[in-house]
Amino acid sequence: MVKRRQRCVHTAGPLQNASRPPRSRDRGPKSHEDTQTDFSALDLLRNTAAPATAIDACTSEGFAFNNQMKISGCGVLLVGGEVFRWRPWVQERWEKEEGAVAGGTVKEGAMTGRLVNGKGQWEVPDGVWGVLELVYPKPDLLIIGTGPQVTPIAPSVRRYLNDLGIRLEIQDTRNAAAQFNLLATERGVGQVAAALVPLGRREAR
Repeated sequence: MVKRRQRCVHTAGPLQNASRPPRSRDRGPKSHEDTQTDFSALDLLRNTAAPATAIDACTSEGFAFNNQMKISGCGVLLVGGEVFRWRPWVQERWEKEEGAVAGGTVKEGAMTGRLVNGKGQWEVPDGVWGVLELVYPKPDLLIIGTGPQVTPIAPSVRRYLNDLGIRLEIQDTRNAAAQFNLLATERGVGQVAAALVPLGRREAR
């Protein structure tokens, strides 16, 4: 005769120590203790005025600055608290070697030209950095905004600027402008420079 084992299943009732829902959502009066954290007090730059060359807006044609100045039809080179009009795509060497833009020359005010070489790298001749060659002391950091998208920098450009003792940061123009505003406010316009290409500039074919 085979004996069968019986299994007993026990159902547990509700936990006796289960927490009850709160009767009210009122948390009581507001605390006035001095131990509360004031996060606005942690902003070390809240009382620091932004430089006059801080960028308020990036448009397809140019830039608007904190000092109410607007520049259109060109890029900008921000060095030592000054704003310089900058058109690195107007390059005599490339116009002769690579062919015509608008019938052999680049029209005044036009934002078309060559900034990207055959390898897809952002490349400009050394002459476009004339201001950086003359200024002293030179900025420690140069932030380059390559347009609406990030484009890798050609080794020759990086080597030339590094030989001047300047470090590089490459970003798209919007992020480059935001980073310049932050670092120029924090470290000063003498330590940080920027070279920005407008968002609406078109690469010549």
